[in-house]
Amino acid sequence: MNDVLMAAVVFFAIFQILKSFTDFLLKRKIIKAGHFENAGILEQKVATVATENQEANKYPSLKWGLVAFFAGIGFIVIHQLSPSYNDYDFMNSMLPFGIELVSISLGFIIYFLIVNFSKKK
Repeated sequence: MNDVLMAAVVFFAIFQILKSFTDFLLKRKIIKAGHFENAGILEQKVATVATENQEANKYPSLKWGLVAFFAGIGFIVIHQLSPSYNDYDFMNSMLPFGIELVSISLGFIIYFLIVNFSKKK
């Protein structure tokens, strides 16, 4: 456990050093190009979010609630179908994965439709 924690700290430190260095190089390149007003775009404090992203993430709890709901429905369907396949190796086939992925995808599609219809109003 201690080795895993130490490896995570080392990789995080390497990531932070590389990120700082590449941000510095990018800022220097922006300043050399003469775009002084854009030199602060890499600042995390000044980061702005586009209006499209704000509208897309308007209902994040609805999205994950629908996904969790339909994932649960998928698990219920899998559980109900498993006893009816006595001669078929149901749990070692790909059918349960397919049922689960289709139900999760259905949750995302319903979320997409709800967000699109709420934009039009």
